[in-house]
Amino acid sequence: MGGGDKSLKLLGNKTILEHVIERLSPQVATIVLNANGDPQRFSRFGTPVIQDQTDGFLGPLAGVLSGLEWAEKNGFQRIITVAADTPFFPKTLARDLCSAVSNSSAPIALAATQPFGMHKINRHPTFGLWPVSLRNNLKDSLNVGIRKVVIWTELHGHIDVLFESGEHDPFFNVNTHADYNFAKKRINLEA
Repeated sequence: MGGGDKSLKLLGNKTILEHVIERLSPQVATIVLNANGDPQRFSRFGTPVIQDQTDGFLGPLAGVLSGLEWAEKNGFQRIITVAADTPFFPKTLARDLCSAVSNSSAPIALAATQPFGMHKINRHPTFGLWPVSLRNNLKDSLNVGIRKVVIWTELHGHIDVLFESGEHDPFFNVNTHADYNFAKKRINLEA
């Protein structure tokens, strides 16, 4: 999308990140932003900003690890992760992920959708619930080259939590100019 932080682009009169924070705030006790580079660019949001604790860009699992390490230092038992470029995720995300884990032996819950009329389930692995107790294992796994969320979660057991997709996928993220234009139209419909 021409560089810069997608999450800082405007959707209506708020940034994409503001929409994400607004949607997530009622669902969790604390919001922490995982972002590399200069954290000052996010200072107006009033959330702690943590960088990846690993060398190199290791993908979403590095962000999960950073969140787990922050949570452990601050007395939390688990975290919920969301993508900062996905402004329409379910307002029941945290409740539904926590409920699924409490009714299962799986320690991890990942969001998923099943498009209407399709048999295949689409996982949205950046939207998940993660126990702090697995942080050392995740660090070791990253050190030996595991990068894919689904590969690591399958090593520990996870549950897919289905969310209704309806007309539009609630986990739609803004990756391209066309996505951005679609999001601008959609935000006006939700207003």
